[in-house]
Amino acid sequence: MPTETAPQAPQPIRRGRPVLTLLVVLLGMLTLPMAMSGTTVALPRIGSDLDASGAALQWVVVGYFLAASSFMLVAGSLGDLFGRRRVLTAGAAVYAAGTLASAFAPHILLLDAARLLSGVGAAGVMASGGSLLAATYAGAARTRVFAALGTTAGVGLAIGPTFSGWMVDGLGWRPTFLVFAAAGAVILTGTRFLAESRADTRPRVDKAGAATFIGGLSLTLFAVTQGSKSGWAAPGTLLPLAAGLALLTAFVRVEKHLSATGGRPILDLSLARNPAFLGWTIGSFGLGAGTTGVLVFLPTYLQGTSGTTARDAGLILLLMTVPVLALPPLGARLVNRGVPARHLLVLSLLLIGAGNAWLTTLHPGISTAALAGPLLTIGTGQGLSVGIIDAQALGMVGPAQVGMASGFLNTVRGGTGAVMLTVFGALLLAFLEPRVGSAELAGRITAGAGGHATAFTEAWQITLWTVAGLSACLALLVHALLRPRPPRRTAETPKTTPVALSEPTTAQTH
Repeated sequence: MPTETAPQAPQPIRRGRPVLTLLVVLLGMLTLPMAMSGTTVALPRIGSDLDASGAALQWVVVGYFLAASSFMLVAGSLGDLFGRRRVLTAGAAVYAAGTLASAFAPHILLLDAARLLSGVGAAGVMASGGSLLAATYAGAARTRVFAALGTTAGVGLAIGPTFSGWMVDGLGWRPTFLVFAAAGAVILTGTRFLAESRADTRPRVDKAGAATFIGGLSLTLFAVTQGSKSGWAAPGTLLPLAAGLALLTAFVRVEKHLSATGGRPILDLSLARNPAFLGWTIGSFGLGAGTTGVLVFLPTYLQGTSGTTARDAGLILLLMTVPVLALPPLGARLVNRGVPARHLLVLSLLLIGAGNAWLTTLHPGISTAALAGPLLTIGTGQGLSVGIIDAQALGMVGPAQVGMASGFLNTVRGGTGAVMLTVFGALLLAFLEPRVGSAELAGRITAGAGGHATAFTEAWQITLWTVAGLSACLALLVHALLRPRPPRRTAETPKTTPVALSEPTTAQTH
């Protein structure tokens, strides 16, 4: 087994319906993030109608996140084996069925189960959608379509709360789920007209790997979400965390054994030993880690300390989200014109870190003009690179592994969101509790109840400096992983013989 995955020449453009493929995948990447971010605004109505609160109500959102994150890698690998279009079709069907069941759920537990099902379907759509595009487009065209993909996903996340808020206010939460189910049905219909794409291997499912990965990641993410609620030393946190880590350890052993015996693992661990692929994956983590906390928690701070309305807080966030919508095509254009993609990614992480550091000027009553600089800086950092990561990372692997690699990237992306939602909130609580003297009071303040504005601001500032430092460290790590490397010499190659760089190897240095 080689220590790293050798870059392969990109697949030629498939003659199947490339434009229709792009449109179907874009619809999925618009709808699913919108449903993910938009459901949060419906929680008060859902809780009132189903007489639900606490963890059971939160699992309407958390369950979707966990299921989607845990099944991404498996869905991508199954697409390589059985066909990416087939997995996309199955994912769209499961997503539509789960969302339809959500609309008619009579009890909160049934709604939670339906949302878990929707998350599994979403994993199939997102993982196989990206790999299907990677197998359909090549070269500069691939860079452009992934830039469009990044823009579309950004639009979905940005307008999800607003769009869903309008529908929930005007129609109710059940019809809102019906709208998203209808979008899933449209995606399902569109997949019937797409060309199939799969790896040139005999379908053999790594059942042990799939089971240990899904179980391990689910339990680990569950423990992380429980930690900030029940306490990091509580049995309800430690037991699932220990079980999750044990299963993930078993997963690594299963994959190593399969690789050593010539089997087909659900994750080829050589991907993690490929510095270029690892660099782009860590970069994807960095973009999410540096932006999720501000995107989710800043509106609460503004409402609790400055009396800002929910509507105005949402409008202020446009300063951060508009660059994410507008800049991915610019990033793709710069790469296609010769700007090294790795330079853009490092610059993005530095901008995100600088924006978080700048945002430490936060204070009660802060004006929109004072927020504009840091929020635009964070949004610019994310927007420049969010559309190029998938195209560059998938260019580091062979055609037979694009589904696996796409699933892994989406697992990292989804897991980052779920983890940072918890970690950012946990840091705020940890820094706020000693200042107000009560964990319960700190929880109410971070939820937007108001009061103790100075202490809340100090907790925010320390948390933002932590995120800024993390972003700077990740920028240095990504720079080291993506730096150009000379090609390896074989034993038969004389030292005086020049070694030509293939096109994909050149792309790796970018």
